[in-house]
Amino acid sequence: MAIYAVDMSQPADLTARAGAAGHDLVGWMMWDPRAIAEYQALGVPDGIGWLVAWRLASLGDVNPGVAAAAAYSINPSVIKNVMKLYQDATDVESILDVRDAAVQPGLDEIAPGLSSGLADLAAPLWRGADAVHFGARPMFAAHRELPRPEEENSALSAWLAANCLRELRGDNHWALCASENLDDVEVGLLHSVMVDIEEYGSEEWIARSRGNDDEAIAAAWARLEVKGLASGGAVSDEGRRFRLDLEARTDALTAPAWDAVGVETTRAFCELIEPHHDAFVARIDATAGPRWMPAVRVKARPPDA
Repeated sequence: MAIYAVDMSQPADLTARAGAAGHDLVGWMMWDPRAIAEYQALGVPDGIGWLVAWRLASLGDVNPGVAAAAAYSINPSVIKNVMKLYQDATDVESILDVRDAAVQPGLDEIAPGLSSGLADLAAPLWRGADAVHFGARPMFAAHRELPRPEEENSALSAWLAANCLRELRGDNHWALCASENLDDVEVGLLHSVMVDIEEYGSEEWIARSRGNDDEAIAAAWARLEVKGLASGGAVSDEGRRFRLDLEARTDALTAPAWDAVGVETTRAFCELIEPHHDAFVARIDATAGPRWMPAVRVKARPPDA
């Protein structure tokens, strides 16, 4: 796999940096022990499904089909099961309260001192989130519509704004995937281009971690071969080129939001988060295990990035 160096001086690359920093800042929440314990206390057995429940809760009481469409890369049966567990036990407002209460303590444990600098960035991060339209961006729009903290210039407020921008990038990526007629299993297989396969052991790990079985994986490889993106049960050279280009297009679609944040403030956001990258990854390794949250383990970038 080609590994591309990142030119930190280019504005387009700043969008990619900000996206990576946002994954670091937010991703640990999916396996946060404090949040999972409080989620379990709401009545959800063993806190099962917190990984995705706190994101789905932003959508309100939608049906599982809508939620699966918004999540895109997760097997719909997983979404349905997670939603049934929490709908039988609690309400979405309580789930979001659990998330919010876990942000500050979690940040203080992972990156002591980060919160004070993050709080200063709340207003410009919200400015970026508010600058772009909602169309075809369900997760982003849902998160942006949620009530914001009364303390506007707080670490929680900044974290929520950064999460909106992270969801924006995700929605942009899924819109591009949909335009290329890629389904949930196919995108998981193609995402292997972005990570170190020696670390992951297989190009199938990501797709399998989203709830897909042998039959679904085999069928997805067959579809990718028809599309010229795979050969012999592996991503082809064209598939790699295609996936890296998809990443560049995702960054381009997300750039207007970071333009609204401002170049200097975006750079400040990156410089605040990036020194803690290893700490955020270590937190995920400790709570979820290795390989989880591939977005914080990206090893490849588009050649022009």
